[in-house]
Amino acid sequence: MNAPNADNIKEQLKETIVKMVGFMDLECQIDTREETDDKGVKVLAVSVYTPENARFLIGKNGQNLDSLEHIVRTVFLKKIPEFNNIVVDVNDYKRSRADYVIDLARQAVARVRSTQKAEALGPMSGYERRIVHMELASCPDIATESIGNEPNRRIVIKLYP
Repeated sequence: MNAPNADNIKEQLKETIVKMVGFMDLECQIDTREETDDKGVKVLAVSVYTPENARFLIGKNGQNLDSLEHIVRTVFLKKIPEFNNIVVDVNDYKRSRADYVIDLARQAVARVRSTQKAEALGPMSGYERRIVHMELASCPDIATESIGNEPNRRIVIKLYP
């Protein structure tokens, strides 16, 4: 028997997510697309769209979504060697959350510049902290630092010394 190709694995991935979501009595549509991240790494982006009760899939602060993504990665990442990562999003939650976090960070930068005092943002996931660090790396007068321990790890924004 031939080894399964990437398209077959993607179909299995879609079927698995539909089945998992079905256990929650939810219906969903799933799209997959190939992307390249900022480091040139091939990523399989999986978008799950559900017309109602997406909050069950997303969970508080995206915890259920993180778990779903972890399960999908664990099961499928080794089966699709041409991809270095699999990213799962539900109803564009991660995209809207990233926009929100960037806006929050920009507001904090304005306050730090105005008051000349460092400011700590609220606790964020590693994904969100990375977004903030990357966004503020373009500000030559601003330094960012992650402090604390999970799940309360946060970013401190301060003027560059």
